[in-house]
Amino acid sequence: MAKKKSDWFGQFASQTARLAGSPVAFGIACAIVIGWAISGPFLGFSDVWQLTINTGTTIITFLMVFIIQNTQNRDAEAMHIKLDELIRATIDAQNSMLDLEDLSQKELDAHRKRYEALARQARLGTEGGEAENAQAEAHSAAQALKKQAAKTSAKVAAKAATKAREQKS
Repeated sequence: MAKKKSDWFGQFASQTARLAGSPVAFGIACAIVIGWAISGPFLGFSDVWQLTINTGTTIITFLMVFIIQNTQNRDAEAMHIKLDELIRATIDAQNSMLDLEDLSQKELDAHRKRYEALARQARLGTEGGEAENAQAEAHSAAQALKKQAAKTSAKVAAKAATKAREQKS
């Protein structure tokens, strides 16, 4: 998928976040702080000396909040889309799990409690857990049957193609 030119801020935010999190950027930041600290005695630890680092760090922090938040929002959205696709493509998955991020906190809590109960049942080997295990085993068996059917189909198709070639000759 081609990147749009109109998403200049997204590209800028990604590159800036990547660079700001690099070891080189950390080294530069440490050098600036060390240089500032060393200059303190020469400048008499004046108010201007203190305001310089305070103002610089405040401005950088303020701007980086927006850049990092933009990057995290896009990463989270991409992750949700990928998870939604996995749920959608998985046989026997519950499609009701798609787009959970759009639910209210109360609805999310209800889903979480349901799955916590299923996990407890599975760990204890209770009827619900056994049912979940049986469902997983049935799913695995169905997948194996599908693979076998695909192989058989391929063999039948190959035999038919060979027979058709022989008849043409």
